[in-house]
Amino acid sequence: MVAVDLIASCLDSIRQIGDEITDALVYLDAGTLEAFQLVGAFPLLLELGARAVCSLESTTPLDAAAEWNSSFAHPARKIVIITSRLLSDAHRYILRCLDNHGTVSHCTVLTAISEIGHSAYVDSPLGPDAFREYETLLVQDHEELLKKSGKLNKYKDNIPYTERDFTSDGDNKWGSGVHYGPSESSPRKKDFSDDDLGQVEAGGKRLSVIVCHFPMIFSPISSRTFVLPSEGTIAESYLSNHREDSLSPGLPSISTGKAFDGDEVPPGVTLTAQFLYHLANKMDLKLDIFSLGDTSKVIGKLMMDMSSLYDVGRNKSSAGLLIVDRTIDLLTPCFHGDSFLDRMLSSLPRKERTSSYHVAKNPQTPSKHTQAAVKRSPLDIKVPFGTAFSMEETKSRTSMLSESMMAFVSGWNSAEVDSEVTWLPDYTDKAHDDKVGSISGSFLSNYGVRYLEALLDRGSKDGLMLIKKWLMEALKLEKLSFPSKGRQAASVSELHSMVQMLCQHQLSLVRNRGVIQLALAAEMALQEPQSTRWDAFTSAERILSVTSAETTQSLASEIRDFINTSTSVESHKQGNTMGSSEGLLTFQDILLLTIIGYILAGENFPTSIAGGPFSWEDERSLKDVVVDSILERPSSVKFRFLDGLEKELEAIARSKDADRNKDSSDPTSTTTDDFDDQWDNWDDDDNTDNQKEEAYGNMQLKLEVRDRVDQLFKFFHILSSMRLRNQVLGEGLAALSRFETDSYSRKGLLYKLILAVLTRYDIPGLEYHSSAVGRLFKSGLGRFGLGQSKPSFGDQSVLIIFVVGGINTLEVREVMKAISESSRPDVELILGGTTLLSPDDMFELMLGSSSFT
Repeated sequence: MVAVDLIASCLDSIRQIGDEITDALVYLDAGTLEAFQLVGAFPLLLELGARAVCSLESTTPLDAAAEWNSSFAHPARKIVIITSRLLSDAHRYILRCLDNHGTVSHCTVLTAISEIGHSAYVDSPLGPDAFREYETLLVQDHEELLKKSGKLNKYKDNIPYTERDFTSDGDNKWGSGVHYGPSESSPRKKDFSDDDLGQVEAGGKRLSVIVCHFPMIFSPISSRTFVLPSEGTIAESYLSNHREDSLSPGLPSISTGKAFDGDEVPPGVTLTAQFLYHLANKMDLKLDIFSLGDTSKVIGKLMMDMSSLYDVGRNKSSAGLLIVDRTIDLLTPCFHGDSFLDRMLSSLPRKERTSSYHVAKNPQTPSKHTQAAVKRSPLDIKVPFGTAFSMEETKSRTSMLSESMMAFVSGWNSAEVDSEVTWLPDYTDKAHDDKVGSISGSFLSNYGVRYLEALLDRGSKDGLMLIKKWLMEALKLEKLSFPSKGRQAASVSELHSMVQMLCQHQLSLVRNRGVIQLALAAEMALQEPQSTRWDAFTSAERILSVTSAETTQSLASEIRDFINTSTSVESHKQGNTMGSSEGLLTFQDILLLTIIGYILAGENFPTSIAGGPFSWEDERSLKDVVVDSILERPSSVKFRFLDGLEKELEAIARSKDADRNKDSSDPTSTTTDDFDDQWDNWDDDDNTDNQKEEAYGNMQLKLEVRDRVDQLFKFFHILSSMRLRNQVLGEGLAALSRFETDSYSRKGLLYKLILAVLTRYDIPGLEYHSSAVGRLFKSGLGRFGLGQSKPSFGDQSVLIIFVVGGINTLEVREVMKAISESSRPDVELILGGTTLLSPDDMFELMLGSSSFT
């Protein structure tokens, strides 16, 4: 059996569209760009003959001038657009792209969303025949745009349609639509024709358009771990509607055991089912589907509805698919565990999201069904490259370093490095420019050496040692010597010195770009204040975990102490400009710890759904300190549950700042010298009235803040009662506790699930969805006693686990450890999720900008 490799599968899918890529300008939207960076697809696109690879959102007429291949003697006639969004969302960018290139006569649009996905999406204006509808729509809008701009006649004269005949060579046979039949692993193939392409030559339309499905747009973190593109429609779509049992639009609703109504299925659930189905088809896998959680159950049913008898008997490998709701285990992604990659991703700045996308509204859709997108954190990382060099360089040294930096920027995706670099311009004056000093690009690229895959199962110390080893090997290949301290633990300063040595020469810089990026990222993650903040989090979480096994009073006391400590730290920061307390936990961090505390309390001290896990007195005390903390530093508390109170809180903040400045500049407000001058003001009651009004306003604000805090604690009650809302699922989670191999370190749900299924342990709440073969036996052959026994997820040699709502790198490390500890270390496990989560992402989903709270 051939080993499963997600990266290789993605690259093979790109090779299948090689005929379209050849001699074409290739445009990628933000989601596809992120996915292709992780795959390492840009050298392959160059190999397939792409003229240039450009950003769809930032398209300009100059894109055609940036040709990678210099062998083309004619202007570009073809454009290939690959998008991870709905066609209606990307439409205006596609039109702008076509308008920028007047010589283009053929346009191929590849979208990650299937036709059924387009028609099922509530805000999409396209119907069941979405691809053909869009082909016609794009041609019509393009013609209309040409007429308005007065370019139509010039466009017809300059583009002889017969100059490059795309319909006669038989090589380009992509058709639109996806059909569930024997050739389902790829889009349907059909010869081009005027009717199929929406091209009406007699009417003067010279643009031919093809739209087809390209499902292999996802972000592989390693060969067996993937997430969806952060700025793609599937990842951004709602996973739950705003209901009582919903926590966030970016998370599944809490499992209660109640079935979804047909009209209530969120768009993200439908699109996720579509993606998983087509992913399995592309990888030639025949799935036995299992689910754990209400939302996952719906996805499993949707996938079974899409299957057909054509899947029976085809030459496919068997695999098990387990779909899991993220809300069953919210603790693991909230924890700051010992994962090297998790620590780096939480510390490094991310690329800003493309904020200019607007969902095209369907005029037939009621406004109450219109939903905004969930904001996912991009995986595109900004690495502080300027820190690799000393600030005390001379003018000549600065010039040489600037050239080295630009060589890095210009050549980091090159497959080969020439022996000489003579084409670099002079960037001396821009050596310290922000664009040169900070490289925006995914250091997670898996092209060439798969550094990321090797770091997935490493803790902080092991990850640092592994990067040191790579740097030592790079120095050895460059014939540079560095005094090694043997097996002694690596330090940040040691890594920095090795990076500086590798950056002395341009070719060395380009050849070792991958490990240099990782070393700089590790340096930033382990320096202050990131290191102190992370350590403070881990210590606080350890305290909560230990205390949660004692009494509710002690746990509530620890949470209250954390809140008071954060308040004093913030006050100290405001009064101390030196920032000596920088790096300690803020009030936002304490709210995340409070979430962790309530979930731990719900697991250890189950209570009624309506009431919280703590006594009335303890919870009242917690509410009081939260209200006092908000009013103590109103300028630093900007949360979703305080929407509408921003102006009042800002007014209090300004008043506090004014009083603080007044106290520091004028310590004595009244002296005996000016006592007589103020005698006339003693009878003036204006100041007294103003003080009364201010006090009244402050009291009103405090009451309003208390109401908001009461609602916040009701949200905490929901988190603590998750296991009680579904009795069967709660029993299953309690049964999995037997797989906690280490009583001193908590393991996540996926770790325990892997150990359970590989030992064929029956998990309450785990549901099996019959395949087409199973339904056939059940309805027909089952009458003759030939029925099929229920399969076990752990029986398969290839296992796929997909977490609806997202995964984090700590879970990836735990899953890999569980496989190695099991009785079947040879099993092939693929782990996927909606997005890659960090603790800060979890806060944003539950209490931040992407929350319902």
